[in-house]
Amino acid sequence: MTTQATGWKHDLLLAFCATLLVLAINAISGFPSLADYGGDNDSMLRMVEVRDLLGGQGWFDLHQYRMGLAGGFVMHWSRLVDTPIALIILAFDAQGAGAATAERAAQIIWPLSLYGMTIFVILRASQRFAGANVAMPALVLSTAALFFLRIFSPGFLDHHNIQLLLTAASLWLLMEAPPWRIAAVLSGMCAGLTLAIGMETAPYVATLGAAVAVLFILDEKERMTASGFGIGFAAVASVVFVATIHPSSWGAPQCDAFSSFQFVIAALSGLGLAMLAGLPGQSTAKSRLIRMSMLAVAVAAVAVVFFPQCLAAPYADVDQRLRTYWLNDVVEAQPFFSVAVHQPKLMAARYVTPFIGILLIAFQLRSRRLRREEALAGLLLVVAFAVSLWQVRGSTFSVAFAVLPLSAWIARIRLQASIARSWRISTRMAAAWLMSLNATWAGVAVAAQSMVQTAPRAINSDPDHGLSCGKPGDFRDLAAMPATTVLASSNLGSGILMFTGHRALAGPYHRNVGGNLAMFDAFMGTPEITRAVIEREHVGLVVICRGNSEEISLAQDAPLGLAAQLVKGRAPDWLELVAATAGKPIEIYKVR
Repeated sequence: MTTQATGWKHDLLLAFCATLLVLAINAISGFPSLADYGGDNDSMLRMVEVRDLLGGQGWFDLHQYRMGLAGGFVMHWSRLVDTPIALIILAFDAQGAGAATAERAAQIIWPLSLYGMTIFVILRASQRFAGANVAMPALVLSTAALFFLRIFSPGFLDHHNIQLLLTAASLWLLMEAPPWRIAAVLSGMCAGLTLAIGMETAPYVATLGAAVAVLFILDEKERMTASGFGIGFAAVASVVFVATIHPSSWGAPQCDAFSSFQFVIAALSGLGLAMLAGLPGQSTAKSRLIRMSMLAVAVAAVAVVFFPQCLAAPYADVDQRLRTYWLNDVVEAQPFFSVAVHQPKLMAARYVTPFIGILLIAFQLRSRRLRREEALAGLLLVVAFAVSLWQVRGSTFSVAFAVLPLSAWIARIRLQASIARSWRISTRMAAAWLMSLNATWAGVAVAAQSMVQTAPRAINSDPDHGLSCGKPGDFRDLAAMPATTVLASSNLGSGILMFTGHRALAGPYHRNVGGNLAMFDAFMGTPEITRAVIEREHVGLVVICRGNSEEISLAQDAPLGLAAQLVKGRAPDWLELVAATAGKPIEIYKVR
């Protein structure tokens, strides 16, 4: 392709227009993601966390006092995400907007701003990948892909959207180096930020860092790239460590959140990379390989010797009951084969376009050596796809990265069509467009599923389960009652905190071990165990949501337990149904 790539101002305008389009679609449809939060527990709890911060809870204090056992538990999230949301709320509050209006503004502005910035970054990266003007196909594919991922929908305050933006930005900026000298520093900073926000991006950050090292090993001209990336990465890690972690906790490593473990590894690898890149006497690839290998061994040795507990599988120590009734029911944590069997629509929408993108890069590799930009994007796409085979959440990244090779493919066919028009080329172009849209494959899966016998379904595959009781109005009766501790399934925990003033014993978070196990005991145990939990935790209300997947699982496995009895409409004599809630999505029982 020889067409000249568009400028950044042009791409910024396109991204802005795409964002306005999505905003208009949501506004016309009444912002459905705000009318029904469904199973988006993380976004609801994020708003609770922001409210707590604005209400005076300490910057370093990440306790969620209203969830779990008495005293709550410490969340593993980062204040880096709370801050911009809180600032938006404060800005609207300063203009005289009420609390509800200010929160609604933040719920719309924050995710859609990230949406526009992510489209801009993908547009720039796509043009660097193709070395030509691919703005139109990249715009269409990125707009559609990100829209159907739903992580940029109004109300989505979880950290996955900003992590995707920062990871994609790190890739794009790395493509811009070394000609744009500061790009490598900015790339390292983005990599450091996305890691500090959440450990889910560790594979992608490690891949980017390793790619920078390999580039320097193969080409001495990449010295400034390696040095800049390392400085940016280490600098951000240092600033975040000091700014978000209380000095008293500096010596306490946390494997699931940014702490001394991540800081030491980031600082050592980043500064080591920068220092080695600046050393003289590295004129041969062999000398650079030896020094980089020594750095890798040193970083690995520090991790093994000082932080061995963080090298195990992330969920290795999860209680078996939590694994059975919570983790195995979390959609984003499911492996590919489970998704393929139980949720073919999700499988088709999340796995097909990245796989096609990988094939396109592989075909290019057969005919010629990949350009630097193609190799970087291809490597990150392969890693993201591999992660998605382990947990479907990785497909959030692979779907976005696949836009780069897919848009280049469409642009090549469009160029052929402009030179020599024929029905064959037109057919190829139409097929390429359809094959590059993940919505197409989702539709194909739905059509195929309707034509064959329904596959066995797991509870977490039913879209009507887990999406119940997500409307603010569902919690209105509960919110009107005096504050107390509420016994409910973990799927309702975040909603209880966001829409009421109560405490929730259970919540879908791996650090809330005690609260969730107490909920299992109360809902599945013998009457004596149930009463003991109720009294020990000072539970004043018991709540059920009919059709909730978790309650169905608890009732099936403990047919004599409290959950099973309530699902059947049989309450023990020490519980009194609040008559006004009978037959509503959420039924409330008072403890006598």
